Amino acid sequence: MKIEALVTEIRRQWPACYTLYLNFSEHIFRVKTNSTALCEELKLYFSDFVVNESPHLLTITAHDAPVPSLPVEFIKKEPDPGKKRVKEEYADIEGGRIVRKRLTGMHFIFSRDDDKHVAIGPCLKNPNQVINFINNRFIALKLNEGGLLGHAAGVEFEGRGLALAGFSGAGKSTLALHLMSRGVTFISNDRLIVKENSSGGLSMFGVAKLPRVNPGTVLNNPNLNSVITAKQREGFKALEPNDLWTLEQKYDVIIDECFGRGLFKIESSMDSLVILNWKRNGEKTDAKEIDPEKRADLLPAFMKSEGLFFLTGTEQRDTSVPSYARLLGKCRVVEITGNVDFNKATEICMAMLNGQMPEMEE
Repeated sequence: MKIEALVTEIRRQWPACYTLYLNFSEHIFRVKTNSTALCEELKLYFSDFVVNESPHLLTITAHDAPVPSLPVEFIKKEPDPGKKRVKEEYADIEGGRIVRKRLTGMHFIFSRDDDKHVAIGPCLKNPNQVINFINNRFIALKLNEGGLLGHAAGVEFEGRGLALAGFSGAGKSTLALHLMSRGVTFISNDRLIVKENSSGGLSMFGVAKLPRVNPGTVLNNPNLNSVITAKQREGFKALEPNDLWTLEQKYDVIIDECFGRGLFKIESSMDSLVILNWKRNGEKTDAKEIDPEKRADLLPAFMKSEGLFFLTGTEQRDTSVPSYARLLGKCRVVEITGNVDFNKATEICMAMLNGQMPEMEE
């Protein structure tokens, strides 16, 4: 099976007549779909990035259709460490790849070319998977430009960019939103592509994905009042602190509604990186600058596998720990340890965004 023939047939059978244009860091994506409802949902979600018709770099089509049955043999993707359920399968075909979501039946077909990017299946029932596919196309674009992928949030203040990483459940999204309450601009919630820029420093590129937070984050940030209802708020406030902390429930934060327009972009310099290496009920919260080449133990908190939605080319990519260490050595890296204290971490991060390093209390 050739990708060109497959994409052509899907687009013939399920014509995509509704169009929007998205500007991701001066890269224009044309997104077309056969569903007016899906088009409107995508326009609303990507509202900070929608532009008028423009010359575009690539085209993505999303076809709301029955689950397809394709004559290919899929290979299951083994679960990530700590996970048990197989969620995705893939098949490499001539010219590209197909990824199938087991639970929803959504199929994603893509190549390294500019126009062979297709989502097909029950798109309208699974708009978040279409959104993720669009964002993954931008990630792949930046990785092919030589970037390394980071599992991190990002913010910017007055021209200075700060990345926020941490081991699982450390609270990088929560900290990013605390910083937004202090007037910073949001860059990314969970993924950053980092590359060296022409001045020898670092640039970071986020994805147009709204932050998703747990109820405890909402309760402790007044700017997030609109995220849940008053009834939900009372129910969460009645929970024991430990039950609230471990609750597996997430809510999208609409940045425009909570913080105002114009505070979401996806490109910035990366002047600093904070790695959250703290724990609940730990000792006094502290911060210290570290050398990433000497603290390889911390780098897995930032490193992220490129995953199924990235097709490598013929060139060799170095995604080793030493490669990440060398790259991150071009910015300031600070480890925060001790007790989980978002107020203190916010002060540390704001000082760093102002080009300073605060004195910690004795």
